[in-house]
Amino acid sequence: MKYITRLSLLLFLIVFFCSLWIPKLRYISESSRLNDSITQSAEFRCQPVDEQTAEVIRDMKDPGEYLAVYWLESRFGETAGNLSPDESISMRKRWERADGWGEYLSACQSIWDDLVYFPVASSENAGFGVSFEDSWMFDRTYKGERGHEGTDIMAEKNERGVLPVVSMTDGVVQNKGWLELGGYRVGIRTPHGAYFYYAHLDSYADIEEGDEIKAGDLLGFMGDTGYGTREGTKGKFPVHLHLGIYVYSEGEEISVNPYPALKYVEEKKIDYQGR
Repeated sequence: MKYITRLSLLLFLIVFFCSLWIPKLRYISESSRLNDSITQSAEFRCQPVDEQTAEVIRDMKDPGEYLAVYWLESRFGETAGNLSPDESISMRKRWERADGWGEYLSACQSIWDDLVYFPVASSENAGFGVSFEDSWMFDRTYKGERGHEGTDIMAEKNERGVLPVVSMTDGVVQNKGWLELGGYRVGIRTPHGAYFYYAHLDSYADIEEGDEIKAGDLLGFMGDTGYGTREGTKGKFPVHLHLGIYVYSEGEEISVNPYPALKYVEEKKIDYQGR
């Protein structure tokens, strides 16, 4: 009888301590997904947003925090199901105790929370529009093999200098000028710290480095400049806008896939009447 009593007590203690430690171990396991290198991971850089998630964030003004939680909970889209906005707020409390949460959240917000407009404005004078697909890390060969760190927005007619390119965000003009790969390009630093890169412009608007701009301000006109050592090289590829988005992580500038962000603002086009 004593043996049975002791065995029962031992089993009770085992079950009791397991009930205390299993949630703790689960939390430790889950929080390990969040580490100092998460923003440099292929999963984060891909910025996965499926159709269901796109519907959830469609009318959110600041979707960065929601996506930060959703990606951690879903292992960057590996597991099925979506979170409601209320669920994401509740689940955030768990993640914000983990090391690295602050930097990770800031990176998500820097990509998503300053977005206002699609980067190619509507223009009646143009008479044609644009199309784009997810070309993240497609092969590129000019100046050596590499992955495509951006999204190409293609003009439906191969006419340079017609379609107006506008800033997707508020920000400051950090870079303007010629690059061999990017042609005439503009780089905008946003309020949350991301760097938006607009390349292959045919011409510039009246902007200079250091200027503060608002979302929707004209940056220039879509073109086909670049892929030449001589400034002003044109005609090496069809007319398009290359959009890149970069965030800082651990002192490095990391490219992320702009395609989901472009889909988020696809219907948010500003009308341009200036030309």
